[in-house]
Amino acid sequence: MKNIIKYLVITTIIFLNSGANAEMTTNTKIIIKTTSGDIKIELYDDKAPITSENFKKYIESGYFTDTIFHRVIKNFMIQGGGFTAEMSEKDSMPPIKNEANNGISNERGTIAMARTPDPHSASSQFFINLKDNNFLDFTAETSQGWGYCAFGKVFEGMDILDKIALVNTGSYGAHQDVPKEPITINEIIIEK
Repeated sequence: MKNIIKYLVITTIIFLNSGANAEMTTNTKIIIKTTSGDIKIELYDDKAPITSENFKKYIESGYFTDTIFHRVIKNFMIQGGGFTAEMSEKDSMPPIKNEANNGISNERGTIAMARTPDPHSASSQFFINLKDNNFLDFTAETSQGWGYCAFGKVFEGMDILDKIALVNTGSYGAHQDVPKEPITINEIIIEK
């Protein structure tokens, strides 16, 4: 009987510690410093590890410094991460595997990877959803169903994004919905 009680106590302790360790896992927090204000985002390292790691590599290299939000569509999303104020596209690292099948929905405030029609073409460009955009979610492993990988969420600064969403936009060459006055990403940093 003593052995059974000892076994149950040890099993309970292991179980409780496993739960505590899972909850203690911390996701990366970043700050997007813009000319309109700061946006703080928690990256979901646990649910989108490839995407989060890719994004952190760009941050650590300084890639996003002095890029712009080059596409702003009110009541939809704000996109950045690939163009300078002169609308010159920056070279990027190789594309990554799409992790949109991670169960994270493209809801208001989530950050997601932009891509071409190829589902596995995301590299540096990202967007932040201004509203719930569930039609961008994963539905199937097909070219039409892959969706867009949400890999984090704004926890401070949605007011800044809502303000950016109201700027006047127009066309710039082949690009549409470009802010008439550049909204610069001064830098993106990993919060320590």
